[in-house]
Amino acid sequence: MLVDRSRDRLPFIRPRCALPCRAGVGLKPEHYAAILAEPLAPDCGVGWFELHPENYLGAGGPPHYFLERIRDRYPLSFHGVGLSIGGAGALDKAHLGELRRLVDRYQPAQFSEHLAWSSHGGAYLNDLLPLPYTKQTLALVADHVDQAQQALGRRMLIENPATYLGFATSTMPEIDFLAQLSLRSGCGLLLDVNNVCVSAANHGFSAESYIDRFPISLVGEVHLAGHAVLEDGGDSVLIDSHDRPVGDTVWSLYDRLLRRGCMTPVLIEWDGDIPAWSRLQAEARRAGAMLAQHGQAFAEAS
Repeated sequence: MLVDRSRDRLPFIRPRCALPCRAGVGLKPEHYAAILAEPLAPDCGVGWFELHPENYLGAGGPPHYFLERIRDRYPLSFHGVGLSIGGAGALDKAHLGELRRLVDRYQPAQFSEHLAWSSHGGAYLNDLLPLPYTKQTLALVADHVDQAQQALGRRMLIENPATYLGFATSTMPEIDFLAQLSLRSGCGLLLDVNNVCVSAANHGFSAESYIDRFPISLVGEVHLAGHAVLEDGGDSVLIDSHDRPVGDTVWSLYDRLLRRGCMTPVLIEWDGDIPAWSRLQAEARRAGAMLAQHGQAFAEAS
């Protein structure tokens, strides 16, 4: 049974600035120079940057030199990959402390993590592994999210995962699990549309129905990315690879989400086979144009 800690919670820190309702991209060292050379103009296509904070836990050096200058020009969002929110063991307090120092230094507009586990018994795995959706898991994850939010002084967003297997022990749909997690911990949700596409294809459910059912009032950020398709003996498996342009199916699902009124900042994720800065900008411009178009349509209809 989950213990309600609402009376014990400390007030969260107000972010330095909010993310604009525009398209952002994942920050990569390959693009540092191009980003800083870019004039600050509405047509640049990129309104904010997201980064994995684990890549910036060092005290100084080139990563911080460039990040400080980019932070002075653009809002930031932190997307953690190392908290192991769904792990059976306790959260790593030392890691949480390092993240808190980084949050205090750069004051990101948002902090998000994955609904997954990646460590066990002191060993860290280079992967984001799935969870069974049960009441017991919900209580564990909600407690971990609550601890992390208190340690960071921030409300977190939790991302729906891309998965390649399911658990026979699961007793609730993923969407219900995420909604209950938000209700119990106070966290928001990050909706990764590519993860919906990947999981739906791998498990045989309707991606469109998932998008239609997702609680958009809880969504603080949307992710778009490309995926790979592996063929094996006539069967195909989609891999959340982040190493290519956003696919047509994902663009279609994003359009469907926008038609529901999900007007939130949207990110282009591209983590492998990093393209030229202009190519990444083009993806962001497309996402930003879709967001602006639907936003205008909703404004005119209201």
